[in-house]
Amino acid sequence: MDHSLWNGRLDHDSAGDTRRLHQLVRPFDNSIRNGGALIGFASDEGVRRNHGRVGAAQGPDAIRRMMANLPAHRIDALSDAGNIDCNDGDLEQAQQRLASKIADVKSQGVFPLILGGGHEVAYGTFLGITRYFGKAMAQRKLLIVNFDAHFDLREADRSTSGTPFKQMAEWCEWADVEFHYLCYGISQLGNTPALFNRARELDVEYVMDTDVALGSLNTLNAQLHTRLEQVDDVYLTIDLDVLPGEKAPGVSAPAAYGMALEKVERLVATIKASGKLAAADIAECNPVYDRDGMTAKVAARLAHLILQPA
Repeated sequence: MDHSLWNGRLDHDSAGDTRRLHQLVRPFDNSIRNGGALIGFASDEGVRRNHGRVGAAQGPDAIRRMMANLPAHRIDALSDAGNIDCNDGDLEQAQQRLASKIADVKSQGVFPLILGGGHEVAYGTFLGITRYFGKAMAQRKLLIVNFDAHFDLREADRSTSGTPFKQMAEWCEWADVEFHYLCYGISQLGNTPALFNRARELDVEYVMDTDVALGSLNTLNAQLHTRLEQVDDVYLTIDLDVLPGEKAPGVSAPAAYGMALEKVERLVATIKASGKLAAADIAECNPVYDRDGMTAKVAARLAHLILQPA
């Protein structure tokens, strides 16, 4: 844990609960048994391989700085497990190290929230969940919920920020486990016809960004609630490029259209309230291209929501 990231206001002159996250957070160790633990995935390698705008390796610390001064509200326990770095170009090994850290955190009864980094973080998070459940994965039904303008089902000879859900599908086929993937905010112009075909072949459930904008949020929420009742566990991953570019400019591929933050938050809150959330990550915060820290602020807001008690 880098203590220099956790600074903020002290409101000792005010009555009532004035705690902010920088006053609660502590280094993660083997004595911690509750709350949430932050794990940074400081990687640009998947974005670089996918020919995107690099800079997301700085994202985890930028999000922490924005989280530090947020009022705690219902968050009573928070720990920081530091960063998994990928400085040597060996993304695959970094994903394995992330998976091990996630399994360790979960084995102590602590909820892991991973801060990215490129969306290559998703495959590492998924591997962490499978490593924690082990052989029990065969008896559990895991729903992967992705908020993203892109399917990230690309074919490639190695892991990139565009391949994680294809890799998950391949892992599920290898392990003889059902692949359940639901994606909100898909952009027609952000995905080729080949990717839409691949999504259909893999029985991916998805909602277009235009349908989210024009449809009823209550209907979307009710449909999600029904879907959550059909599974045992949920893995939530948020690629910040699902949001409109003015709300999240600091990403690898800013969206011209996007999905409104209030709708993302409503659906994320429903997932959290289900009590089935196994792990979550927030990807593609790129401070190099951010404006006034807006993307990091949005990521911190989403992190605060995810860390709320179910």
